[in-house]
Parts: sequence; structure tokens; C-alpha cells
Amino acid sequence: MILNRQRSVRLSVRELELFLQQLWQELRLGEAQVTVCLVSDVEIAGMNEKFRNKPGPTDVLSFPAVKPGKTVPTNSQRVPGQMRRRLRVSMELAGGASLGDIAIAPAVARRNAKTYGRTLPEELKILTLHGVLHLLGYDHETDRGEMNRTEKKLRKRLGLA
Repeated sequence: MILNRQRSVRLSVRELELFLQQLWQELRLGEAQVTVCLVSDVEIAGMNEKFRNKPGPTDVLSFPAVKPGKTVPTNSQRVPGQMRRRLRVSMELAGGASLGDIAIAPAVARRNAKTYGRTLPEELKILTLHGVLHLLGYDHETDRGEMNRTEKKLRKRLGLA
């Protein structure tokens, strides 16, 4: 589900929903659910301060439904090879369980897209992918490049820059 709670950046929620469906198929996440909330710079800055003790807005934040490090068996047949060992969710992915929530600031995404020479829709898709990987237990700050390698492979498969 995608909620657009900001009004400063015009964007296609439908295009992002279609990408999320494509991503779900690629990751074989079945009936698992996620909520992506598009928020203002002010709102994401508040979340960044509150949850990460970092000032100012950021582009994407992920809030897993389960605390990191909790591992309970999942339906590993639904998850591609390398990702099986990285899943950190404490519930079955089948049956509509929530992986968590993702907050994205489209205004920050628009600035980043310009910096990186991408379109806003591409940047929003990249941020969505990044957020989902965090919900699956990846952490680029501690995993010696594993998340970055996985994200790069998925971006290529999904046709993202």
C-alpha cells in the first residue's frame, strides 16, 4: 500500500504501486505486505531525528515490523537463494504478514535524482527497493557490502539505473 501524505511534489502513485508489485514478484514475497508512506521533508526530518538521532531530512527510512536480529523460520522456497539466509523477519511471509513500513520524502528524492542524473520516478523506485531490503534485514552500514551488491543486482534485473 502506498500513502501519499505530502503535496509538494507531483508524482504517480500508480507507477510506484506497479513497481512494488514487480519487486514483490522478483523477491517472491507472496502475500507479505508493506506500507510505503510518502511524506514531507519536515515529517521525515522529525523521524530521522527521533529514530536515528540525525538532524535534517533524509530520503528513505525503514521501520521493520520486527526488531532486527530476530530470526524465525520463513517459507524459504519463496525467497531467492542468497536472500534466504538474510531474512530477519519473525513471521511467515505467506498469509499477508506485514514486513513493516517505509517512509520516503519525494522532495529529497527529487533533489537526489537531479544530482544522480535520474528521473524522479526512477529515484522513487530505487528508494523503495532500498527500503524493502532494509525490511528484509539488510544493513549497508554493517554488512560489508552485501546489501549494496544485492541492491545493484536487483536494480539491474528491474531495469533501474
